[in-house]
Amino acid sequence: MPKIHTRSIENNSMNYQQILEEIAVEVNPLLNKGKVADYIPALAEVDPNNFAMSIATLDGQLYNVGRSNTKFSIQSISKVYSLVAAFSALGTEIWNRIGKEPSGTPFNSLIQLEQECGIPRNPFINAGAMVITDMLLSIYDHPKNDLLDFVNALAGQNDIGIDKTVAQSEKKYGFKNAALVNFLKSHDNIDNEIEEVLDLYFCHCAITMNTEELAKSFLFLANGGVNPHNGQVILNHSQTKRLNALMLTCGTYDEAGEFAFRVGMPGKSGVGGGIVAVIPGTLAASVWSPGLNQKGNSLAGVQALELFTTKTKMSVF
Repeated sequence: MPKIHTRSIENNSMNYQQILEEIAVEVNPLLNKGKVADYIPALAEVDPNNFAMSIATLDGQLYNVGRSNTKFSIQSISKVYSLVAAFSALGTEIWNRIGKEPSGTPFNSLIQLEQECGIPRNPFINAGAMVITDMLLSIYDHPKNDLLDFVNALAGQNDIGIDKTVAQSEKKYGFKNAALVNFLKSHDNIDNEIEEVLDLYFCHCAITMNTEELAKSFLFLANGGVNPHNGQVILNHSQTKRLNALMLTCGTYDEAGEFAFRVGMPGKSGVGGGIVAVIPGTLAASVWSPGLNQKGNSLAGVQALELFTTKTKMSVF
């Protein structure tokens, strides 16, 4: 089995459970101040007072606070899984169709895509994720099941699935996403049928997980690309470095600079209220609080992760 890449920091000397409990108390006043993603009707019904946070360390420890067993729609966090699957299978070829720069615009912007002639700025905005989804349709024989199997393996689980109600809700009201994929198709940056791309895209955004599963599933990015649950090499060291860099610069919509400034960890957020972040060589942390700020990131979640790096004195900087 490949070696697990741990840092010199002794995780056992850090009282993560106490830190998580302190954070839960400190962010509690923020829980009813954000706004749930009501433009997806199935998400509008989620209670904004929900909160959970989990830490998974490379030495096999798990720490949780709040509703860490409650599954929720991971939304754009799934774009990491789809990107990793495509990057692992196709290597640097994927960058012929997609950029690596922060967008600085909303994640569903048509204006930027038109200005840049159908080449999405990065794989974490919606247009970029649909190009990656198109690649998966060409790679996989059974795209939905194969991607779910991949996610389950990363998390060391076998029961992670898709919320069909959320997927249908997104499909019914996903007019901007339909416009984006049609525009991509007009620039020959979509190979498969538009309806197939949209269906797989909506389904992987509707994957449901809890914070513990999310933290466990991102551990390979803290472990040099090696899945610590089974020893499988998911990405090589160079690919892992680049994936973490993309999460740091592009993973939290057009708030990536603020997130890096406050939190100091590569991370990926979703409008379902989840955020996952990693400290290479040490751990993965995830948080869920459905109330969003104006940029579409969890209001309490960003604060919780900032408190975590402050209290532990850990970050990538």
